[in-house]
Amino acid sequence: MRTPLRSLIAAAAVPLTLAAAATVLKAGHWRLYADRHRIEITVQPRPGCPRCHGEGGWWTGGAFPEMEACGCWANRREIRIRLLPVPAWDEPPF
Repeated sequence: MRTPLRSLIAAAAVPLTLAAAATVLKAGHWRLYADRHRIEITVQPRPGCPRCHGEGGWWTGGAFPEMEACGCWANRREIRIRLLPVPAWDEPPF
């Protein structure tokens, strides 16, 4: 049997854990996305980066310019956890 004190501690621990996780993700420049099909934790460019100034990269010149990604976020890993399979389409989405 659960005591009221134990339930109160558990109820207080959940918001505290979520707040701590949000602080850690923000300090590490991560973005959290969650829905019923997946949980994704992706990296974001660092606002104080001296190379890209928080833009995430820069455009290279030429007739067909391409964006070169900055190392402040492009070389870091992303985490994806699949939860439920995405249902198959019966017909094309266009």
